[in-house]
Amino acid sequence: MCRLFINADPELWQSRLRSVRLDGFSTSIRLENLHWQVLEEIAARDQMSLPQLLAKLHAELLEAHGKVENFSSFLRVCCGRYLLLQLAGEVPRDRRVPISSLDADAILAREGGRPGPRMVA
Repeated sequence: MCRLFINADPELWQSRLRSVRLDGFSTSIRLENLHWQVLEEIAARDQMSLPQLLAKLHAELLEAHGKVENFSSFLRVCCGRYLLLQLAGEVPRDRRVPISSLDADAILAREGGRPGPRMVA
């Protein structure tokens, strides 16, 4: 079982630091290459650049919660949720379908009614 993970491309778990501008300030975010790949895919689905996606996520997180404590962790969870929602059939695997075109409220409502561990929004 572990060989599936251990023998994967080591480049996937190497971390990379990227500089971005969030809320008018330059900052750096360190994530593993796998997470950067998933974020690039999410951004491309809505025809955004990666910096645009990061700025949008940061602004909406700040608006919803009033603060951003650990943005890197939040981004890792976003990647995991994206992949889990694809597995659940809530996010189409067709990358031409924008995330913004999905009915987030309906997905979240269905997600709350599923048995087993609940993915928190």
